Amino acid sequence: MMRQYELVETVKQYDPSADEQAINRAYVFSMQAHGTQTRASGDPYFSHPVEVAGILTHYRLDSASIITALLHDTVEDTDATLSDIERLFGPEIAKLVDGVTKLSQLEIAGSEARQAENFRKLLLAMSEDLRVLLVKLADRLHNMRTLSHICDAGKRKRIAGETLEIYSPLAERIGMREVQEELEDLAFAQINPDARTSIMKRLDFLRTAGQSVVPRIIESLSDTLRDAGLAPDVSGREKTPYSIWRKMQRKDVEFEQLSDIMAFRVRVGLIEECYRALGAIHGAWRVSPGRFKDYISLPKPNGYRSIHTAVIGPDGHRIEIQIRTRDMHERAENGLAAHWSYKQRAGNGKGEADTPQYRWLRELLDIMEQAEGPDDFLEHTKLEMFRDQVFCFTPRGDLIALPHGATPVDFAYAVHSEVGDRCTGVKVNGRMVPLQTGLVNGDQVEVLTSKTQKPSPDWLRFVATGKARARIRRFIRIQHRHEYRELGRGILDKAFRQEQRRLTKKAIGRAVDIFQLQDEDDLFIRIGEGRLSGPEIVHKLFPPRADAAGPDRTAKPGARRKKANGAAAAETGISIRGLIPGMAVHYARCCHPLPGERIVGIVTTGKGVTVHTVECDTLQRFNSMPSHWLDLSWDDDGSAEESHVARIKVFLSNEPGTLGDLSTIIGKNGGNITNLRIAHRSVDFFEIHLDIQVDDVRHLTEIIAALRASPIITSVDRARG
Repeated sequence: MMRQYELVETVKQYDPSADEQAINRAYVFSMQAHGTQTRASGDPYFSHPVEVAGILTHYRLDSASIITALLHDTVEDTDATLSDIERLFGPEIAKLVDGVTKLSQLEIAGSEARQAENFRKLLLAMSEDLRVLLVKLADRLHNMRTLSHICDAGKRKRIAGETLEIYSPLAERIGMREVQEELEDLAFAQINPDARTSIMKRLDFLRTAGQSVVPRIIESLSDTLRDAGLAPDVSGREKTPYSIWRKMQRKDVEFEQLSDIMAFRVRVGLIEECYRALGAIHGAWRVSPGRFKDYISLPKPNGYRSIHTAVIGPDGHRIEIQIRTRDMHERAENGLAAHWSYKQRAGNGKGEADTPQYRWLRELLDIMEQAEGPDDFLEHTKLEMFRDQVFCFTPRGDLIALPHGATPVDFAYAVHSEVGDRCTGVKVNGRMVPLQTGLVNGDQVEVLTSKTQKPSPDWLRFVATGKARARIRRFIRIQHRHEYRELGRGILDKAFRQEQRRLTKKAIGRAVDIFQLQDEDDLFIRIGEGRLSGPEIVHKLFPPRADAAGPDRTAKPGARRKKANGAAAAETGISIRGLIPGMAVHYARCCHPLPGERIVGIVTTGKGVTVHTVECDTLQRFNSMPSHWLDLSWDDDGSAEESHVARIKVFLSNEPGTLGDLSTIIGKNGGNITNLRIAHRSVDFFEIHLDIQVDDVRHLTEIIAALRASPIITSVDRARG
C-alpha cells in the first residue's frame, strides 16, 4: 500500500500544479472514515481506495480524480455523507464521488436487474464526466486483482462475468487496452480456469521453441525499414490467453491453427512514415490476402489508429504487423487517459465526451431512454458494446460504424432515430436491396423514408444493434398500449350502450376506484387485453335488481352471429379502423377476413382480439364462452392504404405457361401474390393455394371473377380453414 507522501510525490512528478493539501486531506479523511474495516483478504479496507488511486497515477490523472479514488467508498461504507464531501472538498469532488459510489444496495430483485441498474447509473454519471468511468475501472481492476480472497465461488464467477460483459468492453471503448486485457485475464481465470491453464502451457512451449525466431524477425524487420530511410522501434507482442480463447471459439479452430499468436509492432514518428513502412514491408515479403486493415484512414470508434497487415515473413513465417506513430501507440495503450487535459479545458469535464469517438456513449444513453426496464436495457447495451465493426457511408460520405451483421435498418437508426422509424426501403451501392441485407465494409447506403411509415415488429427478427432493437420495441410497447386503450374504450362504451347507460367521466372514475387501478388508461388497457370485460364493469357499477327485466344475456353466440349477419342489426360493432394487425387485433388465419365482410372478435386474455368473418367455422369452438365475443366493424371509408391478405384455392390445367398466366391475371387486376403452395398435382390439374394482397372483399371478388373467366382455370374459391 502506498504511503501518503509516496502518493503525493507520485502525483507531483507528473503534475506539479496538483492540489497537494487536498490530496493529503482526502488520504487522512478516508483512512479515518474506514477506521478498522477490513477486506475479505484481511487487509485494512483503506488499502483499497489507496490502491485505486495508485492505479490512476499510472495514467497521470489529475488531482480531482486521485481524490475521488481515495473517497469513492466513504459515502456507501462509512458514516460520511455527500454533504461532508462537498463541504470539505468542494462540489466537483462530491459530484465525482456520487457518480462512482457503488450501487450494490439498490433494492432490486435479481442480480441481473441490479447489475443493469448499476450500469444505468454509471452511464448517467459518465455522460456528465468521463473521469467517473476512469475511477470506476480502476476500482473494478483492484477488486478483480483481489477477487481470489472471496470464499464464495458463485460470487466470484458472478463478479467475473459482470466484468467481461460490462467493464472490459467499456475499457475497450475508451481505448484503455492495458486495463481491458488485465480485466479479461483476471475474469477468464475465474470463469474458465482449465482453458486458461491449457493456453498458458501452450504459450510457454511456443516461447521456448521460438526464443531465436522472434529476435530474428525483429532484426529482419528493423533492417528492412532502416534501408528504407526510417528509424523505427520494432517489438513483438503476444496475444493474451483470453483473446486467444475467444478467437478459437469465434472461428471454431484449434490453438495450432491460429497464425497470429505473436504480432509485431512498428512505431515511427510521422503518419507518412507509416505508409512508407507499409510499402517497404510489402515490397520485401509476400502479402497474406485479406488481412490488410487501415485504421489510420478509418479509425475505430474508440479512436484507435494503426495499420494492420500480414505477410509471409523471414524464414517463411506468417506474421502479423501493426504500424503506427508513437503518439498513436500511446493512445492505443492508454486511450482516454493518455490524452487527459482537464486543466486545458478550464475544469470542463465534458469535452472528451463530445468528440466523435464517444458517440457510442450518447447512443447508450439513447438506448436507456427507449428501454422498457433494466433487463431490457442491459440486453441492448451488451449488443452494442460486444461487436466488431463494419464501416459504411451515407450518400454525402459521412462514416457510420456498425457491428458485424448489421442491416440497412440498423444503419437508418444509426443516422437518426426518426430516419429509422420512417424507413421504407434502402439502396446499397445504388441498388435496391431487402431491409434484412447484411452490410459489409465500404457499402454506401441511402435510406428511403416516408412520413406515414412506422417501425415494423418484423424488423426485430434481423436488426443487430441495441439502439435499433430498443427503439422498435419502444414503438411496439407504446403502440400496444395505445391500441389496447382505444379498443378497451370502445368495448366499455358498447357495454354501457347495451345497458341503455351513458359512459361518463364519473362512471370511469368509479370503475378505476372499484378495481383499484392507477387511472382510466389502465382501466381501458385491461379491458382491451381481455383481463376485464365491459359487462363485468357495468354490473359492478350498476348491480341489476332481481325484478328488473334487463337485456337477454342468455343469448347464444349463434344468435349473435345471426344478428351480426343480418341487415337489420340494431347498431354497428366496435371499429377496428387504424389498429395495426399484430398489436391489439389479429386477423384469423383460418378465414382471412377482409374489409367489407361482416366480422366478429374473440377476446383472448393478454393477447387482444382475433378477428373472424361471421361465417367462420372456428367460431363454433367459442359457443360456450359468450363473454369472449365482440361485435366488430371495419368502419372503412375507402381512404385506408392498408392492404389485406386473402387466401384462395385454384384448380388449373397442368400445362406449360399456366402458372405464368395465373400470376399475370392477378397482377393485372391489382393483386400481389405473397405466398403460393401446390396442395395437389395430378397428370391433368394443379390444386394451388394462394395468399394475395388485396384492398378489400370487393377487390378480391374482381380478381376471382377474372380468374374464372380464364379457360385454363377450372375453379376458384376462398380457402377456409
